[in-house]
Amino acid sequence: MRSRQVLVGGLLAVASIAAACGTGSGGYASVPSSSPASQPSSSPYVTSPSPSISPQATGTTISAGSSRLGSILVDSRGRTVYVFVADSGTSSSCNSSSCVQNWPPVLTKGVPQAGSGVDASLLGTTKRRDGTTEVTYAGHPLYYFIADHKPGDITGQDIDAFGGPWYVISPSGKQIV
Repeated sequence: MRSRQVLVGGLLAVASIAAACGTGSGGYASVPSSSPASQPSSSPYVTSPSPSISPQATGTTISAGSSRLGSILVDSRGRTVYVFVADSGTSSSCNSSSCVQNWPPVLTKGVPQAGSGVDASLLGTTKRRDGTTEVTYAGHPLYYFIADHKPGDITGQDIDAFGGPWYVISPSGKQIV
């Protein structure tokens, strides 16, 4: 429990600093490309979204994956997706640059695709305030967590940040608490 409080406290501190600095790039912080002369970052969580969370031209695929919490939703690369309890229906409440930086939305440029173990009738989309299209499942917008780096990571589970808790979601469309 102590480590979760430290993680959440650290994320909130990073989010506050990022919000105070501003980005001017649609809410995403930009990080210069790496070169031999660059210094390593002292803050591993303040990075621009990775290519794995960019919209996919053919429609983002959502599948069922295995985790210590049971069967959960993941993207085509096995990356865990989350729901935000503070969202109202299909409308996202995570719109500030600091929220989007820590909890990037699962975006798509096409119709979302149902992968293995997923009910295609529960997949949908919603328009975000910035005009991008976010994937929904069972009427809930989906997000990644910036500290999840590899398939199977569920480090965002049950974190209370930006106005509410975040949970992984089961293939039935229910949040796993």
